[in-house]
Amino acid sequence: MGIPSAPQAVKFFTGIIFSPGNDLCGLKDKLINKWGGIDLESPVFSFTQTDYYEHEMGPSLSKVFFSFEKLIYPDKLAQTKQYSNRIEKDFADRGENFSRRFNIDPGYLTLSKIVLASTKDYSHRIYLGDNIYGEVTLLYQNKKFETLPWTYPDFTEPHYHKFFFEIRRIYCKQLRSSGT
Repeated sequence: MGIPSAPQAVKFFTGIIFSPGNDLCGLKDKLINKWGGIDLESPVFSFTQTDYYEHEMGPSLSKVFFSFEKLIYPDKLAQTKQYSNRIEKDFADRGENFSRRFNIDPGYLTLSKIVLASTKDYSHRIYLGDNIYGEVTLLYQNKKFETLPWTYPDFTEPHYHKFFFEIRRIYCKQLRSSGT
């Protein structure tokens, strides 16, 4: 019989897809107020790997990642997705053609994987609670990030992996300093 053990704290981050002309400052302030300081911000990447969000957000989308200083426990991922959905609604254009200005995707990094939250169930996703599912999107093996058959196309990009390496470096340092 296995003995249950407490999970290790994980490195929390968000990916944000946004359309041109949308200022991230107000959104960033709201995220910091909820989740604390940001210890790493990615460059703004072009989001051209899919047109999935264009009908709702328009063309020429971009994506940025924020990594948060404070570690969280993995069971908080569903709550972060619920909160990010509320923020998306707060910032949405409520005119005649209701549309999102931001798509906020929370996730976390461990020493061995990257997990993203989703509102959609599928064969490779596990129910977390609060109508939210979790998906292992990337594995960390042999000193590199490995994709899976369901990995989102943008998460296969080397510049994303470079950013996640940097988040992982910060996370390792945090674990060492906490004695874990």
